[in-house]
Amino acid sequence: MSTNVTWKGRWTFILAATGSAVGLGNIWKFPYITGEYGGGAFVLVYLACILLIGIPVMIAEIMVGRAGRSDPVHSMSKMGKAAGRSANWGAVGAIGILAGLMIMMFYSVVAGWALDYVAQSISGNYHQATTATIEQNFSLLLSDPSEQLIWHSMFCLITASIVAGGVTNGIGKSVDILMPILFGCLLLLLGYSWLNGDFSAGLHFMFDTDFSKLNSEAIIVAMGHAFFT
Repeated sequence: MSTNVTWKGRWTFILAATGSAVGLGNIWKFPYITGEYGGGAFVLVYLACILLIGIPVMIAEIMVGRAGRSDPVHSMSKMGKAAGRSANWGAVGAIGILAGLMIMMFYSVVAGWALDYVAQSISGNYHQATTATIEQNFSLLLSDPSEQLIWHSMFCLITASIVAGGVTNGIGKSVDILMPILFGCLLLLLGYSWLNGDFSAGLHFMFDTDFSKLNSEAIIVAMGHAFFT
């Protein structure tokens, strides 16, 4: 990887960093684990983990990236040499890449499901569909490995084409387009739930404080989610 590649602007970097954090973990998983582990009490522990662990790790990653201006392996090797230590610190970067690959293994499957939902929505199959109908369609998708493989492969090809474009022309241009779309979709969902759903019940489920549910498992889950975020 070239050592001279940089983000085309600060705003693009912020969007990319936000996109890497605000994923399925926060949109999909966070609401139900919050309600399950004590609502507001869980949120307090989660925010503490973000403040004490997540933010320092993020700052460290950004500083390594700025200093190394390369991929994780070479950046960590450079930092090791600059500190008068072994270049074998590059192995830490390799572990980070491996972790990303492992996350991609299940993210790509779920993203394939999402592409199927997009196609079904555009085709009008979900127009006025009931919850039972949508659940049945999802069960049919899960029972069809070939269709899942098609959507999974399509997502992987889209991802590979974006990454192949590099930091500026690939990732940078894609986040400039996709992140505003994501925020727009979230606002639309928020507005829809406010007008047509039980918005207050959702708020109570997520944020009513119940310290009796805040056990050791909840703390570990909050810490793990902070790392994932």
